[in-house]
Amino acid sequence: MQHRRPRLSKKARALVATTVVLAAAAGVTVAQAGETGKKCAAFDTITLGKYYVNNNLWGQDKATGTQCVWDDSRSGSTISWGTDYSWANNSAGHDYDVKSYASSVLGWHWGWKADKAATGLPVRVGDRKSVRTTWDFSVGAGPGTMNVAYDLWLHAKNNADWQDQPTDEIMVWLNRQGGAGPLGTKYGSVSLGGAMWDIYQGDIGWKVYSFVRRTNTTKATLDLDDFTQALVRRKLLSDDKYVSGIEAGTEVFKGAGRLDTKAYSVDIG
Repeated sequence: MQHRRPRLSKKARALVATTVVLAAAAGVTVAQAGETGKKCAAFDTITLGKYYVNNNLWGQDKATGTQCVWDDSRSGSTISWGTDYSWANNSAGHDYDVKSYASSVLGWHWGWKADKAATGLPVRVGDRKSVRTTWDFSVGAGPGTMNVAYDLWLHAKNNADWQDQPTDEIMVWLNRQGGAGPLGTKYGSVSLGGAMWDIYQGDIGWKVYSFVRRTNTTKATLDLDDFTQALVRRKLLSDDKYVSGIEAGTEVFKGAGRLDTKAYSVDIG
């Protein structure tokens, strides 16, 4: 199924763009609260070094439900965290609209929350810096209609802040359930990182490109630069753009379930 992915409301942007500068400790294993320390309010955040986990309920007004996030651990640049959700009673015509995208955030997401210098972002696409990532996760019972995906934000300048709309957005879908489908129309396909991906393109005021893995996985080791370069080669993306933010989480359309991130990391350059 296709779905529209509209822009965040001004209220949502303001909530997620709170510019609280937090020092990013490095190389220290940190004991966390786990599920006993759940955060369930819209746009609640948990800081984990250079990342933060965002309970991003940007489409919650289209359904009835709840979602929570919690953190499990951090060791160096590797974190673990989880989310559970239940979304039902969708407004008419909104079954296949996204209700939430609980996710870890590195860098820009309508502003900067963690220490910018620690993130390694932004990165100019033409500089060909590696963006190495590993993600080991599990999808709980249910799990409704949802995906597990990266979300990359790009700008035309290297100093984007909360008020700066992106020029491009790149999603990398690793897993999808219950008929979830990407925005737009299919453009083509590509082999990257040992798997085949279908490429979709759409527009919501900025260009959205989605790489949808043909077979589901729960483990990935990728260089996200491979995906930006695949778009450059097809003349869909110019290499003077900057990757400002990298997220990883689950877009939920409807239903109940959970996502447990056992280990996740991003290392740039």
